[in-house]
Amino acid sequence: MENTGYVTLTRQSGLARELQVVANNIANAATTGFRAEGVIFSEHVQPVRVGPSLSMGQGNVRNTSFVQGGLNQTGGSFDFAIEGDAYFLIETPAGERLSRNGAFTPNAEGQLVTSDGYPVLDIGGTPLFTPPGEQVAVAADGTLSVQGQPLGQMALVTATDPKTLIREDGVLFRADEGYEPAENARVMQGFTESSNVNAVGQLVRLIEVQRAYEMGQSFLESEDERVRAAMKALLT
Repeated sequence: MENTGYVTLTRQSGLARELQVVANNIANAATTGFRAEGVIFSEHVQPVRVGPSLSMGQGNVRNTSFVQGGLNQTGGSFDFAIEGDAYFLIETPAGERLSRNGAFTPNAEGQLVTSDGYPVLDIGGTPLFTPPGEQVAVAADGTLSVQGQPLGQMALVTATDPKTLIREDGVLFRADEGYEPAENARVMQGFTESSNVNAVGQLVRLIEVQRAYEMGQSFLESEDERVRAAMKALLT
């Protein structure tokens, strides 16, 4: 394959990844606490012996948007939204994870858990419990109380280096570089944070990427026909 083919293939592979990312964003436009993703393209320039340099583009890096999503008022006692740069701390079978999805519920044992059944942790890293049948109030700092008696404080944390956060699920992130207590963040009870996906913008981007991919596919087909015609001319 000639250089033109390799250049186009690297472009096509990057566009294919972006198609997957954009489609996933659209699918999660209504997912509580979801963070939109994008693809960062990089250019690699390689000098060649004869003629101009060879340039190839790759789209291998995913970029997460940390823009605050809108707040939806639900009135639910165990629905919480974070206003500010912070995450809830969740215990999963794979370890502690960060999430903006505050749609919690108490399980049969009174443990506060996510929709997947993962425990919500307090500032000490232990699961939070709520008395069954009691009205729970939550202060802005995440402190849960019943009739004025504190039960515990939800951990509000932020990644030490937000750029190193690794998405493991739609709303769960792994912080390999660690996390620390968040500052200037507050919890709002009776609210959930909506996805920060701009659905209209993502639909427009989906069309743009599809057209770019189709253009690249058309070029590869034309290039294949050109090479075949050249080989046929040389052999006859």
